[in-house]
Amino acid sequence: MIALDVLLIIFLFFLFAFSHTWLASRKLKKALAEKIGTRIAFYRIFYNITSVMFFIVFYSLAPKPDVIIYDLQYPFDLITFALQVLSLAGLIWSARQTDLKEFIGIKQLERFWANNYSPEDLDEKQELKLTGAFKLVRHPIYMFSIMFLLFRPQMNLFYLTTFICIIMYFYIGSVFEEKKLVDVFGEQYKEYQKNVPRLFPIKIFNRQENK
Repeated sequence: MIALDVLLIIFLFFLFAFSHTWLASRKLKKALAEKIGTRIAFYRIFYNITSVMFFIVFYSLAPKPDVIIYDLQYPFDLITFALQVLSLAGLIWSARQTDLKEFIGIKQLERFWANNYSPEDLDEKQELKLTGAFKLVRHPIYMFSIMFLLFRPQMNLFYLTTFICIIMYFYIGSVFEEKKLVDVFGEQYKEYQKNVPRLFPIKIFNRQENK
């Protein structure tokens, strides 16, 4: 049954999201750092590799019901594709404002091998980004990723269900991520939260968040 397929997709995605969030928790990383010291530098690349593996498992196990939600025809397919390309450009623009080597885990290993790694950094040296795409929203990579996934000429039921799960995960994930950023940057980040929306550059959403 299609309903059961949808529920199974959601359940499997929940397992992926839970593991991803748990492994990213600051509490877990602090406990590890206390036990393994500077070797926590290897955690970031381990986290990224396992995240990819877990998502592959989710994709492999999830049912893919043969249901097409829509299939855009000319010229709407080209318009949608153009919007997707623009979203990809925005995603690249946002990603370039982050330290990709730090995000992947390469810089951590470089500092470790240079005997210059601080366990207090845990698995990543946090930097507060307030310029460029981060002036629009607090999580521009999430925003442009959602737009890129949304603008699709054809949509099937598996993709739509997964897309909705990803939006929910991005939002919930941003809440946990910002708790860590408040711990690190304190009042400076709280002020940033008051002035810049979370996921979409619409001020009404930001006002509702900060009531």
